[in-house]
Amino acid sequence: MKKLKNHIHTHQHSQKHIKAISNRLSRTIGHLEAVKNMVARDEDCSKILIQLAAVKAAINNTAKAILKEHLAHCIHHIDTEENKQSIEELNKAIDMFVK
Repeated sequence: MKKLKNHIHTHQHSQKHIKAISNRLSRTIGHLEAVKNMVARDEDCSKILIQLAAVKAAINNTAKAILKEHLAHCIHHIDTEENKQSIEELNKAIDMFVK
């Protein structure tokens, strides 16, 4: 069981899920490094913006995969106080992400 601040994370994610998310993030980091290099080479702004949009989409898709996993495996019983707190924390995280 992992404890972060006031939240206890009771679900253990599968190694397959962890690897998939890690791989997505590695690809996104590589893509962002490529965009950084485009900026350093003073490439066309339009091309850079298109690549930044692709990086943004990759981040959003990673967040969506994490959220789907969370909803599928971490929220089991909405009736309990602990899960109400988990839902509140999830809503705060979504609000922060969508800003």
